[in-house]
Amino acid sequence: MEKLIITSAFLLLMGYTSAQKYSSKTGKVTFEASVPLFEDIYARDDNNVVVLNTDNGEMASVSSVKNFHFKTKLMEEHFNESYAETAKYPKTTFKGKIANFDIAKLTATPQKYTIQGTLNFHGADKAITSATTVYTRDGKIYMQGGFVAKPADYKVTIPKMVTKKIAENVNVEYNYILIKQ
Repeated sequence: MEKLIITSAFLLLMGYTSAQKYSSKTGKVTFEASVPLFEDIYARDDNNVVVLNTDNGEMASVSSVKNFHFKTKLMEEHFNESYAETAKYPKTTFKGKIANFDIAKLTATPQKYTIQGTLNFHGADKAITSATTVYTRDGKIYMQGGFVAKPADYKVTIPKMVTKKIAENVNVEYNYILIKQ
């Protein structure tokens, strides 16, 4: 039995090590939930971690929610304590796949792809579809795109006194420069 476990673990790791992986620890993710005539609600995380398996187009990313920074500390504090509840839900993750991805077809000319996967935020999972542009240059893979998320889909409670100041649809954008591992 012990030999079977060791053999299975070895074969599993061999599969991972033979896969072509590209990654970044400095991916940029922003979200914007502004409403006209009210203060801009915009935050950015410059430390999003992302991994892309170029053999099959599977990808995953993770952000520490506290890494999202706003232009005012008070807004950041309210976001972390009242909305995102970062003490309880410290990370947001995405796991998905780039449809029809083929690294052999990547060039310096940006190409459009669709990513489908699951975003986990505030303890809730929601299926996401994202339009993305991917290209390669100097041995790196560049990827940028976005999608729309709704706070209600992630069980984020917005007090009635500020509901008119926060957009129902949050625009999320990402920009990655991935390096071969």
